[in-house]
Amino acid sequence: MTKRIGVIGTPGKWSTEALADAFAERTGYRQVIDMADVRLDLENRSLMCGDLDLCGLDGLVLKKAAEIYSPDALDRLEMLRVAEARGVRVFSPTERVIRLMDRLACTVTLSNAGLPMPPTTITECVEDARTALNRYGSAVFKPLFSTKARGMVLLDADAPDAEAQIAAFKAANPVMYIQAKADLSGHDLGMVFLNGAYLCTYARVSQNDSWNTTIHSGGKYAPYEPTPELIELGRRAQEPFGLTFTTVDIALTPKGPIVFEVSAFGGYSGALKGCGIDAAALVAEYVISEVSA
Repeated sequence: MTKRIGVIGTPGKWSTEALADAFAERTGYRQVIDMADVRLDLENRSLMCGDLDLCGLDGLVLKKAAEIYSPDALDRLEMLRVAEARGVRVFSPTERVIRLMDRLACTVTLSNAGLPMPPTTITECVEDARTALNRYGSAVFKPLFSTKARGMVLLDADAPDAEAQIAAFKAANPVMYIQAKADLSGHDLGMVFLNGAYLCTYARVSQNDSWNTTIHSGGKYAPYEPTPELIELGRRAQEPFGLTFTTVDIALTPKGPIVFEVSAFGGYSGALKGCGIDAAALVAEYVISEVSA
């Protein structure tokens, strides 16, 4: 019997389409679902995308709930809990992804698990933010909902307009997430896991003078061979979240490795371009085996 598995993502985006293609090759069924087009009818317990009831599918794979991370994306994920309640397997499970969409929720979980992280301050007070910046010397002010360093601001304690920049950040981000700038030495790592099992590690290497190494800021993927100790660090970081597919962001600093965050959806492009691994195919095979069991 053909399994019908939908891919929730952004139509036209490479990773979303690659996942849909991987399922089509293996099941003959291809369905990309944009959550912006989904409506929930709680009276009838239906979750519709056009004429398709998602609750009638065998499985759903979460690649992207929204193109831009925001609290609205959490509401889209909450809708998927109805499909789960009706027996549809979602990969990764919805509540586990919800715990990661908010940067602070991810950070607190990692900190509670004892993972090494950059010094971080969370505050709604401008004066406390200034004190943290003075203590760190240089810090990155991060929105609670963002990807690829969007909306992040790098500030130096001795900048003449530091107070004004803090105030401007506060105006857009009432809860300020302030993290000491780490010495990345021009690159950081993405460590890839499937159902908790290690797959590969790629590096994001800066190609310019940008303070971050994201592909969005011009970084390039490259292969990287981690030590067993580094792999164990990545395994410990992703373990509390229980995701189907994820990437752990790790930096190698002069004081040792640190964990930045765990991705809610994983780095398909990095795995392919940096390591030559077709993660979409591996995820498809894993999901099909799970819904067929």
